Amino acid sequence: MDSNTTVQQNNLTNIKSNNNTIKGTLFALIAGTLWGLSGICAQFLFQQKNLTPEWVVCIRLISSGIILLTVAYIKEKNEIFKVFKSKKHVKDLVLFGILGMFGVQYTYFVAIKYSNAATATVIQYLGPAIILIYQSLRNKSLPSFIELFALILSILGVFVLVTHMDISNLVISNQALFWALGAAFALAYYTVKPGNLLNNFSNICVTGWGMLIGGVVFSFIKPVFDISGTFDIYTIAVIVAVIIFGTVIPFSIYVMSTKMIGPTKTSLFSTIEPVSSALFSIFLLNLSFGFMDFLGTAMIIAMVIILSVGKKEYTKSIES
Repeated sequence: MDSNTTVQQNNLTNIKSNNNTIKGTLFALIAGTLWGLSGICAQFLFQQKNLTPEWVVCIRLISSGIILLTVAYIKEKNEIFKVFKSKKHVKDLVLFGILGMFGVQYTYFVAIKYSNAATATVIQYLGPAIILIYQSLRNKSLPSFIELFALILSILGVFVLVTHMDISNLVISNQALFWALGAAFALAYYTVKPGNLLNNFSNICVTGWGMLIGGVVFSFIKPVFDISGTFDIYTIAVIVAVIIFGTVIPFSIYVMSTKMIGPTKTSLFSTIEPVSSALFSIFLLNLSFGFMDFLGTAMIIAMVIILSVGKKEYTKSIES
C-alpha cells in the first residue's frame, strides 16, 4: 500500500469521524430540545385542557412502549423476549418499569401540573447530585472537592429558584416542590436501576418493556378509557406530539448520539432540555422568567455539566 492510499484512507476516516461528531452533537441537542418541548405540551394538556397527569402518563407509556418494542422487534426479532427467561431480569424489569419509568414520568408531570414545565424540568435535574450522594454513601467515600462544589451549587440553585432569595416566601407551591424533588429522586433511580439489564439487552428493548410494563400496571389504577377533561383536535394533536416527538424520537436519537460521541458528551449536550423548556415556556406560554429563575437554572445546569465532565460511573447498577 503506497503512501497516497494511506493518506486518502486517513482522510476518509477523519471525515467520517467528524461527520459522526456533528451528527451526534445535533442528535443530543435535538433530543434535549424535544424533551423540553414535551414538558410544555404536558403543561398545556393539564392547565388548558384539564387532563390528568395519571391519564397522560399512562397513554404515553403504553403507546411509546408499543412503538419502541415494534422497532426493537424489527431489528432484533425474538431477542426482545429473552429478558423474560431469567427471574432476576424480570424482577429488575418490573421494578424499573413501575418505580423507574412510571415513577419519573408521573412525578415530573404532577410537578408540571402544580407549577410549570420549566421549573419542574430544572429541579428534576438534581438527579445527578442525588446519584452522587447515593454512590458516596454506598462506597463509604467522600465526594471529591469538585463533586462537593457541584453538589453545593445544585442545592443553592434550587434555593434561589424556589425562594428568589426570600426565605419567608416560596415562589412555587409546596406540592410543586414536593413532586419536583420526587421527580429528581425518580430520575436518579431510573438512571441507576437498569444497569444489569443494559449489560445484557439493548437500550431500546429495556426502555420499551419498561414503558409498557409501567403503563399497563398503572392502567389498572387509572384505565386509559377513563378520560376526563376537554378532548378536541388540539388535545389529540398535543398527545400525539408528546408520544412521538416527546418520547419515541428523542429517545431513539439520544441512543444514536451516545454511539457516535459517547455518553458523556451526549449527556452534556442534552442539558439543553431545561434551557429549551424555559424558552418554550416564555415564548409559547408567556411564562414570566426573571433573573432569579435564570440564576437558579444556570446553577443547576452548571452542576450537571461539572459532574458530567468529571463524573464517576453514576450509571453503575444498584444491584452490581
